[in-house]
This record gives sequence, structure tokens and C-alpha cells, in this order.
Amino acid sequence: MDDRFNTIAGWTLFGGIVALGLASVSRHYFEADKGHRPHEMGYAIEGVAVEGEGGAAAVPLPNLLAAADPAKGEATFAKCKACHTIDPGGANGIGPNIHGVMGKPIGKSVPGFPYSSDLAGKGGNWDFANMDAWLASPKKFASGTKMSFAGLGNAEERANIIVYLNNQGSNIPLPAAEAAPAVEAADAAATKAGDTASGPAQTSAAAAGAVAQPAPSLAGGGDKAVGNTTQ
Repeated sequence: MDDRFNTIAGWTLFGGIVALGLASVSRHYFEADKGHRPHEMGYAIEGVAVEGEGGAAAVPLPNLLAAADPAKGEATFAKCKACHTIDPGGANGIGPNIHGVMGKPIGKSVPGFPYSSDLAGKGGNWDFANMDAWLASPKKFASGTKMSFAGLGNAEERANIIVYLNNQGSNIPLPAAEAAPAVEAADAAATKAGDTASGPAQTSAAAAGAVAQPAPSLAGGGDKAVGNTTQ
């Protein structure tokens, strides 16, 4: 009877130890991964920019505009047709007619249209940078706007629609594209190659100087001597 009891108690204790170990491992795993965004989103969320957009590696807006496809922009504009017309002389809908909107004053492009006070008081014109910011997040651009559209998180998609809008009665010259980062990287590599051209000669001279020095004493100072010969 005692042997049977000891066996049951032993297996129970063993099971508890295993369960405790698994719980500890799983806790450390999920805490290490806590707060990290998945490498690839399960589905796209309109108005949410992809990771890395707007950071140091983001493509400049002038470059995106230079490579934009107005035909794709027209297709994207289908999302806007529920509220806007874009044909010359088109009627206002929930939103104003936006034919020739590029270059016009923000919140005042159609006289008499009831723009929100936040948008009407924004100031400035619908230049490329302002239109890009507006399309990215209308609420962030003008918090009191009546426009309920969440925005376009994809910078290339915004560039496509901006070029399309510009072609509809505005035709403002596009800004000059900035130098490609690849060119700057090539210049940096060439400079580095030039700097290292004299490296072997300098290394040989340093090595010759190190060999000419007397051998270190084994009694004390040995660590210091090893440090000198490796520099």
C-alpha cells in the first residue's frame, strides 16, 4: 500500500514540475514577443501606414510623384466618387467638386461650399505636400473636418491619385525628383575604397615597428605587451 501511495505521489509531483516548467517557458516566450508587430499583417487596414513609411528610408514625395501612374490614380479615385465629382462644372455632392483643385486655397476652392471651420482656417494652398498629408489622414490634417474618409496609408497610391488630380484642370509642374539613395551609397563606397587604398602600406609599417620592439618580459607586463602587438 505504501509503495503504491509513493508511486502515485511521485508521478503527481513529476506532473506538477513538468506543468510548472512549461508555464515558465511559455510566459518567457510571450513576454519576449510582447508589443512586437507581425512581420506581415494578416490583412490590410485602410488608413494604416505600412511599417517603415515616413521613416528615414521612405521614398521622397517628389520621387513618388515622378514615378506615379495617373491611370492607377483614376482607379483609386473611384473611392472618392461617392462624395466628389471631378468633371469641369460638376455639381457638389457631400463634398465639393474638385476639378482643378490642385493649387487652390485649402478649404476655399469652391466658393459657397460649407467647409468645416478647421479646414477653411488651415491656410495655404493644395500643393503636393499638403494634398499628400490630407490624403494620408484627413482627421490628422484638420481634426474638425467633416470628411469621414480614413485616408490612404500607401504612399505610392497617394502619389498616383495626386498626379491624377493634378491632370484634371490644374497641371502644376511636378517638383524635381531628389537624388536616388543608391547614388549616394555608391559615392560613399568609392570614398571608402579610396581611403583604404593606403591601408596595406600603413599596416606593413605598423607591423614592422611592432616586430622591431624587444620581446616582452614574461614576469609582469605580459598582458600589456600582448595588447600592444595587437593594435
